[in-house]
Amino acid sequence: MIITAAILEATLKKLGYAWFEGGDFNLNIIGIRNSLTGAKVTNAFDDYIAVAYKDKGVWGVKVWPATVDNGAGTARVVCGQYKGSHAIGLHQGKYEALKQVAPLTVERDYTKDGIYNPHKKETGVFGINIHKAGADSVQVNNWSEGCQVFKKSADFAAFMLLAKKAAALYGNRFTYTLIESKDLSAL
Repeated sequence: MIITAAILEATLKKLGYAWFEGGDFNLNIIGIRNSLTGAKVTNAFDDYIAVAYKDKGVWGVKVWPATVDNGAGTARVVCGQYKGSHAIGLHQGKYEALKQVAPLTVERDYTKDGIYNPHKKETGVFGINIHKAGADSVQVNNWSEGCQVFKKSADFAAFMLLAKKAAALYGNRFTYTLIESKDLSAL
């Protein structure tokens, strides 16, 4: 399926989430979890991060390979919309990324059996940032212990350029929405 702004808008509205459409570079940052993996810990970059926004009044979409799940069964963000949850800041004090600044809800693999437990959730500020892995990483491993991580550092650099344009126009707070791939609306 090709992911367009119209598909993302229809999906978010169907799920009851806000869709940002006022002005150029008013970013809709959307994590798309691979529904085929279910609750399994995969240690793979088998998800996507999409950004839909207007530039000179015309909708554009960027979709990059990523992981929205960690590599070892630690915290995994529960699907939902988290308003104002991230801001540009330093990831582990090393480089600019989108840093968690407001609560997210997570589930974990409490039994260490490779399956997330959706029945026990925690909400808080856990340091779940949106950042990069290596040049073109193959496995998640320690790149994520709950973070939303771009597979390729070049894709992340393009994402951060958009984030900086948005922050200059609307302030340094970003809403992050996480959905399942099975929820994408067909048009």
